[in-house]
Amino acid sequence: MTAELSIAAILGDAEWLAHRYDAGHDAFHFRRVPREARNGVPFLTDLHLGEETAPLVLRREDCSAAAKPSITPIHFLFHSAFCASTMLVQALDRPGSATGLSEPVLLNDMVGWRRRGADPREHGRAMNDALTMLARGFVAGEAVVVKPSNIFNPLARGALMLRPEARAILLHAPLRSFLLSVARKGMWCRLWCRELLESYLADGYVGLGFDPRDYFRQSDLQVAAVGWLAQQQAFAALIEWAPDRIASLDSETLTGDPVAAVTAAMDHYGLAGERTAIAGHPALGRNSKSGAPFAAGERQQDLARAEAAHGEEIAQVVVWAEAVAQQAGIPLTLPQALPLR
Repeated sequence: MTAELSIAAILGDAEWLAHRYDAGHDAFHFRRVPREARNGVPFLTDLHLGEETAPLVLRREDCSAAAKPSITPIHFLFHSAFCASTMLVQALDRPGSATGLSEPVLLNDMVGWRRRGADPREHGRAMNDALTMLARGFVAGEAVVVKPSNIFNPLARGALMLRPEARAILLHAPLRSFLLSVARKGMWCRLWCRELLESYLADGYVGLGFDPRDYFRQSDLQVAAVGWLAQQQAFAALIEWAPDRIASLDSETLTGDPVAAVTAAMDHYGLAGERTAIAGHPALGRNSKSGAPFAAGERQQDLARAEAAHGEEIAQVVVWAEAVAQQAGIPLTLPQALPLR
């Protein structure tokens, strides 16, 4: 810790982002990231923020002792990838209303530590403190909306149990749209889908009745569909578990009328702020990954091109995945849809 700042002062300044958790030393790593810098990148990762060579390292127990009882509401945006989740969390970030956190690495560290065999009780205590470190708005009255990476989805229920006042939106792309996105993004995205499935298998997150050897016989898009089905199955179970706190939203509804969807999300989370200003939010007019101006219908045009190139393969995989879903009792359309005005 620096001599100039007390732990309480650091925790009272939201520019100090709780960025990493070092399980070996039971410490949080903080880095200074102003609001403007957060809004200028799609994800709060070193790749987008730049490497931090001198993080501020604080023991977790010291942070826990110095943290004031949180009055900042924290909510979650869980997602299944390729569904405009970055656009939504950025659109919810408005001074005085909410601070949006897009895929903080701190929660990825919680996933990694759990996979390495963390004691469940110790992990629960550290997760509780990690959520406290993230639930720090820039100004009084702001809520915090966290959009974790979807590798965090197996821990979603645990996070909601630790924060019983938190509400969540489960954002997903319809199966066909999801597969079209994977196909158009090419080889690296197909490999990412395999890595995601590998992580979900390690987390015991896949209950579709396949033998482990079956995945070696499946095509890239079948593997992608399995990952989608696993998330859809878990999302449906989450809604059944806490229907009063959780709503679902699909990407086609979000991108078809983003102003209405953002308004509904603010209502669901109970966020303050004028709804009339939503249409002018810069996140709704730019590509959330590149920052380039977003042309009307661009997403739909991209999907149409993917349909032209990969439609036959995708049609076959959709039929196969729908049969798997029916056998496993997985709804292709999630219940508890976020009500739009």
